[in-house]
Amino acid sequence: FSCGEHTGTHFDAPIHWVSGKDLPQNATDSIAPERFIGPAFVIDCSKQAAADPDFLLTKPFLLDWEKRHARIAARSWVLMRTDWSKKSGDAVAYQNYDETGQHTPGPDTDAVRFLVEERDILGFGTESIGTDAGQAYHLRPPYPCHYYMHGAGRYGLQCLRNLDQLPPTGALVVAAPLKIRNGSGSPLRVLALVESR
Repeated sequence: FSCGEHTGTHFDAPIHWVSGKDLPQNATDSIAPERFIGPAFVIDCSKQAAADPDFLLTKPFLLDWEKRHARIAARSWVLMRTDWSKKSGDAVAYQNYDETGQHTPGPDTDAVRFLVEERDILGFGTESIGTDAGQAYHLRPPYPCHYYMHGAGRYGLQCLRNLDQLPPTGALVVAAPLKIRNGSGSPLRVLALVESR
């Protein structure tokens, strides 16, 4: 079996980015297993992403979401639901490139810093190819989700599916990567456990 570490639905470890490359326990084979499991907070941005493929999740959007649902808990997975995964059968639509680059939704710098510094989350997940927006190289720093998440020893999940089947709160996510030696990432099957009704 052979494939790239960052293939399909996959996990990003801190060593994947310059800001996390020198941290302890920063690779897929050295992260403590209990750090792969946490409650899920699903932020529904599907209407906004349908209207604007360059939609950026902001801190005010997150604070408004918390007023309507619950405070985002420490050591949780925050999952950005955009329904982008519904494009995955069409590689051109899913990647959404033009002459100016890729156009996919993601968080802005302030949202990422808020999640890391004020909510102490475990990691951030998206339905698109990266945890950052397609145009995130224009933000400061470039690719802020990678920079701040991995610099703080947190994780990323990409190419997620079925987020439309999860409640805003109440699911438990299990996202365990393969134990690749010094792995910067890994394909994985993410499980979300929800109480039956």
